[in-house]
Amino acid sequence: MTIHVCFHGIGTPGREREPGEAHYWMARDVFHDVLDVVQAHPHVRLSFDDGNRSDLEVGLPALRERGLRATFFALAGRLDDPASLGPGDLRELRDAGMAIGNHGWSHVPWRGLDDDEARRELLDAREALAEASRGPIEEAALPLGRYDRRLLGRLRHAGYRTVYTSDRFPARSSAWLQPRYSVTEHDTAETIRQIVSHSPGPRDARNAIASMVKRIR
Repeated sequence: MTIHVCFHGIGTPGREREPGEAHYWMARDVFHDVLDVVQAHPHVRLSFDDGNRSDLEVGLPALRERGLRATFFALAGRLDDPASLGPGDLRELRDAGMAIGNHGWSHVPWRGLDDDEARRELLDAREALAEASRGPIEEAALPLGRYDRRLLGRLRHAGYRTVYTSDRFPARSSAWLQPRYSVTEHDTAETIRQIVSHSPGPRDARNAIASMVKRIR
């Protein structure tokens, strides 16, 4: 089994672009401690959502120091935002051996989009990110974690190799849909150690059932 741990921001956000964003930012020293924990667990995979500048300024050096790799899910609509990852930043991440994925155009839930909105979020954003980063975009992470059967069908039709959710249970490494554990401001090295080292329990089973329900709706 694989455990996916997802970060959103490191340090303190300059301003909240949407309500509750600060809840998903982790203090820099705690982030370093968390990486020290996961470094000892080769079944753990790391990712970063939202394309914040802290991914490059704090995340990348810490990953390189520990020989770790991650996937960075950026937003195409924020490529010109000075607080977000731009084209040069994405290329620097690629050059360092990191992967780049699609997190959409404008950080809106993908469930319930009409055809034009879905084209912008799933296809146009992927094309813009591929051009900006000068490489293929084969993976997608669902903004705000919301999905249903119709959305998953759209993502399969679009040809994404892997799609990531926020469902919080261990993943089969071969699965197309990969659940992740998103860290928050309240997490510590110890809470992450418990996640990456524990055996699946009742809460994981409940989350897996909830994921199954979403897929058949």
